[in-house]
Amino acid sequence: MDTVIARTTHVREQVDRHLARLLDQQVRRLGFLDPAEIGLVREYLAAFVLGGGKRLRPSFVYWGYRAAGGERLEPVLPAACAVELVHAAALLLDDVMDEAGSRRGRPAAHVALAELHRRSGWRGDAGRFGESAATLLALLALSWADAALLDTGPHLGASLDLLTQLRVEAIGGQYLDLACTAGARTGEEPSRVISLYKSGKYTVERPLHLGHAVADGSPETRRTLSAYAIPLGEAFQLRDDVNGVFADPARTGKPAGADLLQGKATYLLAYARRKTGSALLDDITDQRGVAAARELIVECGALDAAERRIAELADEAVTALDRPPGIPHEARRALADLAALCTERDF
Repeated sequence: MDTVIARTTHVREQVDRHLARLLDQQVRRLGFLDPAEIGLVREYLAAFVLGGGKRLRPSFVYWGYRAAGGERLEPVLPAACAVELVHAAALLLDDVMDEAGSRRGRPAAHVALAELHRRSGWRGDAGRFGESAATLLALLALSWADAALLDTGPHLGASLDLLTQLRVEAIGGQYLDLACTAGARTGEEPSRVISLYKSGKYTVERPLHLGHAVADGSPETRRTLSAYAIPLGEAFQLRDDVNGVFADPARTGKPAGADLLQGKATYLLAYARRKTGSALLDDITDQRGVAAARELIVECGALDAAERRIAELADEAVTALDRPPGIPHEARRALADLAALCTERDF
């Protein structure tokens, strides 16, 4: 396991270096802007990309590549960086849509940019400016993801198709999240669909497939990776949902009980609503309501049900790695370790 951890750490370091070079190159393309405006891009996009995150999705890209027979790190780095840039864009947009105040323990980009507008005494609505500027930064990150992928090599076409599919599924899943939070759809089944498309495929399956495409892997290996990824992706989102309700904000970098305050359509909340029929979960506006909702979720068995479901899905994912014809031993160990990392409890 130590060897796998060391290899994964090395991959993260190399991704960070490649990202730093890429971002520097792309920022230089903005030379038509004033230095102060370029500084905003460096501070609120480039620094955001480089300054945090577990590089989980690039890790899945790399180990999908290794599972498919890839060996040298360099050919897969562009794809790993592309996925991380898409992730940065998704976080920026997610914070705008959720009206989130913070991210990774700091003010969310749209909040910081709105404050800049106020401090500078600019015309117009500061909040609107912050949201618009953060949206443009997200669009820039998506453009840079394509620029990163251009260095993929002979399998660029297949890689671009997969990156496009990843983005389409993530956008569709995000819309379902918005619609369900607004009340257009309710229940546990819609929450599972959201988990699959907003997070599961986007975090696990498509990054694995992207690495597999760079290595020109076999159809059998791709099927094995999907059999692992689909349950793990759902488990990952369930863990994120549970942590979002119960974990310490100092660990998550998000406000306490954010999903409860926003009325998110998660499996945890859908289960609790079905078990209790309580209106308490439908109109939470402050931390007192968050505390009461947490107690209700525990008492009705929703937390235990979510924990059991996470464990079952993680076991299903790891077991799938042993299906014939199998994948290289080191890749199998790394993916099993990543399954544990994705589902570990943060409280």
